[in-house]
Amino acid sequence: MTTPYRLPAETHIGYAHLSVASLDQALDFYERQLGLHPIRHDNATVTLSANDQSHIILTEKPGATPKPGRAIGLYHVAIRLPSRVALARVFARLIQERYPFGGFSDHAVSEALYLSDPDGNGLELYTDRPRDQWPRRGDQIAMVTEPLDIDDLLNQAEQDSSPWQGIDSKTDVGHVHLHVSSLERAHAFYVDLLGMDLVADWRAHGALFVSAGGYHHHLGLNIWAGSAKPPTNTLGLLEYSLVLPDQTSVEALQTRLTTHGHPVEAISGGFIVADMDGNRLRINQL
Repeated sequence: MTTPYRLPAETHIGYAHLSVASLDQALDFYERQLGLHPIRHDNATVTLSANDQSHIILTEKPGATPKPGRAIGLYHVAIRLPSRVALARVFARLIQERYPFGGFSDHAVSEALYLSDPDGNGLELYTDRPRDQWPRRGDQIAMVTEPLDIDDLLNQAEQDSSPWQGIDSKTDVGHVHLHVSSLERAHAFYVDLLGMDLVADWRAHGALFVSAGGYHHHLGLNIWAGSAKPPTNTLGLLEYSLVLPDQTSVEALQTRLTTHGHPVEAISGGFIVADMDGNRLRINQL
């Protein structure tokens, strides 16, 4: 029996590229309040990072409006902090700035804070628990959604009393969560074609979670917002990147997609492909 194609275990999310109505307003949040720093500025686009890798890219789209709640597209970009202390320091920083939050959850595999940027682009700030503590049910990861003990989390900030100088340098983008038009079509693209593993099947609750290398999820896919496309001139996700460990892996995936008749756009060091709903993925090596 032929072994199904699977992405290399080292595969991970690289960056998320978002459109914003005002770069000045967006940078006041992402740079001054959240603590990312710009590493490139090209006309209407700024690339932000916690270190020297691209994490959040912002492109100004004047006059555009936030994505409606009942439309496919971005649910949230999840920014992963390397520790509870690092998450708590950002949490305390945003509380000090009186920035509004939308919710707080303990997912058993992680602790998460939910908010939106000034343009309504959804964000999650989270830190993982050790992988050997992730609960499992058979061959799947048993994530939950329980209340987060925010007082205990904030107490962690007291373990590092150094002056605020920005977000922890080990921060990255851990996952992207999308509102999709169909779970069946999402499974066909991300699992059957792209080669991710289904790690948490929440079909009964309208969601799937997929990843490479046994991570709890690199992509969340849900139908909670219906199947309508957002209006034109709407803000949101322009593109996200999937990083593979080497050029051989990139070329193997590109060949697989073209062999299956899925169009790709060749670029330097990789390629761009659109998923079943038109979300752009940039595939490249680290």
